Amino acid sequence: MTVTSMLAHERGQRWLTEGGLRPTRQRLSLASLLVGDGMNRHVTAESLYASALEAGERVSLATVYNTLRAFCDAGIMHEITVDGTRSYFDTRIDDHPHFFWEDDNRLSDASPEELEIAHLPEPPAGTEISRVDVVIRLRRKG
Repeated sequence: MTVTSMLAHERGQRWLTEGGLRPTRQRLSLASLLVGDGMNRHVTAESLYASALEAGERVSLATVYNTLRAFCDAGIMHEITVDGTRSYFDTRIDDHPHFFWEDDNRLSDASPEELEIAHLPEPPAGTEISRVDVVIRLRRKG
C-alpha cells in the first residue's frame, strides 16, 4: 500500500467514524474514494461506481446506492436533487448553494457569501424546515 493510499484509507476511516458508521470493506473503499484526498466532491451513484471499478473495487451499483444513502442518513453527506431524475451526493455538509452546469451535467459549489435569502415561507403546521437547497442552473451563452 502506498503512502497516498494509506492516507486515503485513514481519512475514509475517520470520516466513517465521525458518522458513527461501521467501516465495512465496501464502505471504507467508497469513503476513501470520496474523501481520501481531502477534497470535497459531488458525485452521482454512477460516477462513484465507475471510480470504484476503475480502482479495482468489487462493488455493485446497488451497493453504491445503498452506501451513499447510509452516508446521507449518518449526516456525513448531503443529497442534492437537481431535477426529479438526477441526484448528486455532496461531501461538503455545511449550508452552501450550488451551480448546476446543464451543458455537462456537473454540480459545483457556489459562493455562500454572495447568496442572500431574505425570507422563507412559514412551514405547514407540525413541520419544520430541515434544510434549504439552492441550485443555480447554468448554460453557456450562444
